[in-house]
Amino acid sequence: MDDAFTGAERDALYKAIFSRRDVRGQFLPDPIPEDVLRRILLAAHHAPSVGFMQPWNFLVITDPAVKARIHADFATANEEAANQFDGERRDLYSRLKLEGIREAPVNLLVTCDRERAGPVVLGRTHMPTMDLYSCVCAVQNLWLAARAEGLGVGWVSILHESALKAILGVPERIVPIAYLCLGRVSHFESTPELAIKGWRQRLDLDDLIFRDRWDNRDSPPD
Repeated sequence: MDDAFTGAERDALYKAIFSRRDVRGQFLPDPIPEDVLRRILLAAHHAPSVGFMQPWNFLVITDPAVKARIHADFATANEEAANQFDGERRDLYSRLKLEGIREAPVNLLVTCDRERAGPVVLGRTHMPTMDLYSCVCAVQNLWLAARAEGLGVGWVSILHESALKAILGVPERIVPIAYLCLGRVSHFESTPELAIKGWRQRLDLDDLIFRDRWDNRDSPPD
């Protein structure tokens, strides 16, 4: 059929998926060309959304002063987070670099407008959080497109939502979904950084698959 992927196109998609990384410390200062930024935002805008409500907005941040205020909130939140771990786990946490807010040339806040499609939305009548999940799909689209463009992306979740909204002037009804750092990088790690640093390892897929019922573990193929 005409819309079938060629073998090379299929392989390129899987390459983007398997080589995507959460980047923290490898950002270069090179600016992102506007046409490239536009392409990855367009990819995000073509994510699936329940009821085709398209609840996302994209707030692009390049002002160093704004980044500095966001980073100051991260520093406070990160110290609070470190105190929730004990012993060796806390020591390891304190050694991890968990953001690239000031180093990345572009920061991006992806948000969700939960009122965009009105009070009753196709597909949200029984699962009202589907608008939030739709925005996460937009984040994933953006992340894969960025990887294909040679850009690194880092998701910073160690922030106070109230401070984030105040600094960026986000309206009360709008929900922040993902604060992302974007930019060219010196390299992409071959393995997720948290695995390299010993925080967690990737789980075995066969342990996560069930068939027909939750208590019926799927058998891997021979």
